[in-house]
Amino acid sequence: MTLQPRDRRALAFFAVSAILGLVYELWSSSSAPTVVTASTDSVALTEKRLAKLRAEAAMVPGKEDILKKVSADLALREKGLIQADTLAQAQAHLIQVVRTLGQAENPPVQIRATESFGIRPLGDSYGEASVSVQIECRIDQLVNLLAAVTAQTELISTNDIRVTAANPKEKLIGVRLTISGIVPGKLVPQKKGVAAF
Repeated sequence: MTLQPRDRRALAFFAVSAILGLVYELWSSSSAPTVVTASTDSVALTEKRLAKLRAEAAMVPGKEDILKKVSADLALREKGLIQADTLAQAQAHLIQVVRTLGQAENPPVQIRATESFGIRPLGDSYGEASVSVQIECRIDQLVNLLAAVTAQTELISTNDIRVTAANPKEKLIGVRLTISGIVPGKLVPQKKGVAAF
């Protein structure tokens, strides 16, 4: 079937009209201005949020200063912690402190026996390691030793002192001295179900 020239012209006119109509439709829909209606509630809410953010931003420098001061104070206080990787190292350090202080006495105070205890939590971030030493000395040496322990820069102290008569002729006493020191919380064994420090 062949189309007559008149039908061909009508078909071409129809195709051109359809294309022009499609172009017009697309152009008019994309260039039409979009009307945005802002509600007064959202503007007021945004202004309140902005004011709150500005107030929080104004407080940041003050909080940073406080954080620096508190961090410096904490570092100064934690300077006295016994720095050790294990509980055994912390306990060995405590024994070494007593041994060094005993050697400073005249005549030197010798450690006869040592006993190590476990570690117990001290608050949420620290632990307390303890050792017990048995020595034989004069009373004045014991007083000097106790004074030297408290004068240490590390956070150590005596927990328990037991004094017995050892050699009355030489005025010697037997002393069982328990020393404790503060250690970082990482050395405290964790209970099951409790988060690590």
